[in-house]
Amino acid sequence: MKIISKNIKHLRTLKKFSQEGLAEELKVTRSRIGSYEENRSSPTLEFLIDLSNYFKIPIDILLRNDLTKTKDISFIQVGDKRVLFPIIVDEHNENLIEVVSAKASAGYLLGYDDPEYIEQLEKIKLPFLPTGKHRAFPIKGDSMLPMKDGSYVVAEFVEDIKEVKNGTSYIIVTKNDGMTYKRVYDQIEEKGSLLLKPDNREYQSYEVPISEVLELWKFTCSINTQEYDEHELKLSSIIQMFNGLGVELEVLKKSLV
Repeated sequence: MKIISKNIKHLRTLKKFSQEGLAEELKVTRSRIGSYEENRSSPTLEFLIDLSNYFKIPIDILLRNDLTKTKDISFIQVGDKRVLFPIIVDEHNENLIEVVSAKASAGYLLGYDDPEYIEQLEKIKLPFLPTGKHRAFPIKGDSMLPMKDGSYVVAEFVEDIKEVKNGTSYIIVTKNDGMTYKRVYDQIEEKGSLLLKPDNREYQSYEVPISEVLELWKFTCSINTQEYDEHELKLSSIIQMFNGLGVELEVLKKSLV
């Protein structure tokens, strides 16, 4: 029960409570809190239920996960489940983000709300990221040029799907199609859906009902894992690519004349 002892103390510290303060919140004696934190006795089931309800953390998470690695106790509502997605920090108190590798992505649809699956994902440090819960996802195919197949998109979790910004790129996780990266347009009020539009015009846009959306992650930055070929870096090729996306670059065109 050593983990729960550490977790009780850590959660109390995050709330900036003294032992007496937490005891008052949970309607127990200060000595009980001290006994649990010092691992001199095991918390009762009744206490664990009250602790779980107060911090809104499932009992199995309290008992099995070391929460001292987290900066906060944020929760994300996914369907009818409350899933812990803490911001992980390293020994220097710097944020780490989970990386969904190409191999791990095959099981993401089944494991996205499983703390054990999330915990086993590899982690990297990207100190320049803004505040928020971020995760890195692999890109497959060429529907979102110039993003190359095999690249990674680092994205921030969107808690409220109604906050979607039209024309912004998102990682969308859906019940039937799994994980995809597209530009998103809000059709919630009119059709109860999102319009997913690829940047590559060789691919068709399509609609996804809100009821099918499990997660939404907003683009923050990308990590290219492959070098661009020489022809891809030529100005004429860049113009051709952007024209294919419906973008006119008159200044660049004139420079080629």
